[in-house]
Amino acid sequence: MTDLKKIEEQVVLLTDEVGEFIRTESKNFDKSRVEQKEGFNNLVSYVDKESEHRLVKALTKILPGAGFIGEEGTSIKSTNEFTWVIDPLDGTTNFTHGLPPFAISIGLLKQNRPVLGVVYEVVQKECFHASVGNGAWCNNERIRISPIQLLSESLLATGFPYYQFEKMDAYLAIIRTFLDKTHGIRRLGSAAVDLAYVACGRLEGFFEYNLNPWDVAAGGFIVEEAGGKVTDFKGGPDYLFGRELVAGGGVQPEMQKIIHHIWSR
Repeated sequence: MTDLKKIEEQVVLLTDEVGEFIRTESKNFDKSRVEQKEGFNNLVSYVDKESEHRLVKALTKILPGAGFIGEEGTSIKSTNEFTWVIDPLDGTTNFTHGLPPFAISIGLLKQNRPVLGVVYEVVQKECFHASVGNGAWCNNERIRISPIQLLSESLLATGFPYYQFEKMDAYLAIIRTFLDKTHGIRRLGSAAVDLAYVACGRLEGFFEYNLNPWDVAAGGFIVEEAGGKVTDFKGGPDYLFGRELVAGGGVQPEMQKIIHHIWSR
């Protein structure tokens, strides 16, 4: 039987180790080694690639036979029921400009359902982590979603896509609606960190579209283990591969209804 709690502890230690590599590289980062991936402003650096290499090598030892879905190209078919979903540096654009936050995001799926998540915010050295049934934690302190129930008392976060700009008018309409109904909206530049901050109650909610599994597998699961709710824009469960997500605590249902109403026009 797989001991997920033990694996969680090993992954926490791993992210601290790889996080130290990222911090060291950030001090003297060579911007000339930034590459452009498909999509405007979709950047990748040698730090992303090396971090993914280190993560894959270590995670293969932690859970032999597990598959991989990695942002920087790692794709390995599982020989058991587990698959790692990893973003070695979520917030690459922030990183290349020396602007926090940026993070390592590692999710573990069992038969395509998240069972473990670790988000390590590199600058603040904050590690948010959870495994199924064990609650959510930050640096070994228990975390929970915000108790706020009203949108009018909420602070939200969002992100902007690198492509599919044809939906931008609807998206901006959603943002305008929330600006009128909340304490404000923040754009931090890392979906993994946004979700971690929802899990620990710093934000009441987060929404975005054009997301990838490696953006949300870990953070979405941590929100759920912290007592929150995560859905797609329609209110369904397919936030992992459905490319759209609404996460939050008591305000999540109202957020989802507003988003779906505007998005589906």
